[in-house]
Amino acid sequence: MAYDVCVVGGGPAGLAAALAAAEGGLCVVVLEKDVRLGGALHYSGGHVSGAGTRAQAAKGIADSRAAHWDDIQRISMGTAREDLTRLSVELQPGTVDWLEDLGVEWDPLTPRLVFGHEPYRTARTVHTSRMAVPIAEALERAVAPHVESGRIEVRLCTPAASLVVEGGRVTGVRTDSGDVVEARDTVLATGGFGHNPELFRRYEKAPLVTSAAPGSTGDGLVMAVEAGAAVQGEGAYLPTFGGLPPEPGQLRVDWVHRPHLVAPERKPWEIYVDQAGRRWINEEEPSIDRKERVLVTIPEMTFWTVFDAQALRESRPMILGMSAAEVDAAAGVRRGITKADTVADLAERAGIAADGLAATVARYNHATSMGREDDFGRRHRPAPIAEPPFYAIENHPVTLITFSGVDVDVDLGVRRPDGSVIEGLHAVGEVIGAAAFNGNSFCSGMVLTPALALGRLLGARLAGAPQPEIPNHQQPTHEEQH
Repeated sequence: MAYDVCVVGGGPAGLAAALAAAEGGLCVVVLEKDVRLGGALHYSGGHVSGAGTRAQAAKGIADSRAAHWDDIQRISMGTAREDLTRLSVELQPGTVDWLEDLGVEWDPLTPRLVFGHEPYRTARTVHTSRMAVPIAEALERAVAPHVESGRIEVRLCTPAASLVVEGGRVTGVRTDSGDVVEARDTVLATGGFGHNPELFRRYEKAPLVTSAAPGSTGDGLVMAVEAGAAVQGEGAYLPTFGGLPPEPGQLRVDWVHRPHLVAPERKPWEIYVDQAGRRWINEEEPSIDRKERVLVTIPEMTFWTVFDAQALRESRPMILGMSAAEVDAAAGVRRGITKADTVADLAERAGIAADGLAATVARYNHATSMGREDDFGRRHRPAPIAEPPFYAIENHPVTLITFSGVDVDVDLGVRRPDGSVIEGLHAVGEVIGAAAFNGNSFCSGMVLTPALALGRLLGARLAGAPQPEIPNHQQPTHEEQH
């Protein structure tokens, strides 16, 4: 049987595309390698953003798509793709409202500003109280009637192995079992590669410590490149700032218990040192974006927070979700948490250069005790690092999303290195790389929301149906149009 559309990947982008295509009258098959639909939604924080949503209106928040675009330009320093990002920003308010229509209920504390990365100027990010799981559930409910009618066929536990190319056109997908699924159009919606160390080193050129979904192994990227596709977004990688190392033999970081490093929410008592024992930034720097950018200059992007017993006792939690007593009990047991009675022993146990750490702590303590200016301009220095035992928490750059991906045109057709489009092949979601909408930065909601918004748009286009509508209350003003 030949299908109208074969969607590879049953995550947010793939399900949104399949729904829109089926609603437009097409016969769709979804190939999903996992035992369930939803993909990365089962691991995502579920942040979505849009300017001019019903959720904002309910809170009296005035916003515009022009303001959203300006925020992305500011945060990304102009590095996001203008064509795709403007298109997505236009559709995102309707996408947020559409999720509500599907039964998704937002956390009552949202829309809000998100400070885990450089924040927007306007509160436009919403999420649920259960991360992204309710979005997965809502999409699965929406798909169910089309499955019952035969308009959508879902094949779980069906990994795709390669694309079938005939005469320069993609005509289907070959699965791991060797079966060929024929389709007029193929949509790659397989997510990123944040759980594939080899691909991560190749394209992001960085060590991998991940909180990405285990299924994010880059299957779609590999298949597309094998079929002649170009890659976009290389060189845009930026890490999320700081996370405990995974346990031996694992890739996934403990994202529930992570060091509390966000300066606006907590004044630091500790210092940050690299492998040589040297400080490298003002620990109370308010911009997480600046911290992330300096972090990429540190060897292996690995650093330690160093503090003493007084800091553990008197500061706000050093590790989210862990009390001071729990941090102390985990030292020497949990990988990445170390304590010792002397700074020299701490350095040896943690893997930090002993001479460098001793010199750094001594210099910091002298300046703090004497009231002298700090080397990095830090002002919050409540006490020297002097009361044993001493502690070090090892921090790694954490990968939430991957920035490189399959190159596409504004219609989401996959492009070759010469700019020509591979007929019959399309890509949407994180498989095209987060850099398309974030550039060299993190903009709140600008991975999941574009995946949903452009997935819907692509499915409608393949069906020749009208694109997702922009509700009347979101129509551009005269100023936005000009």
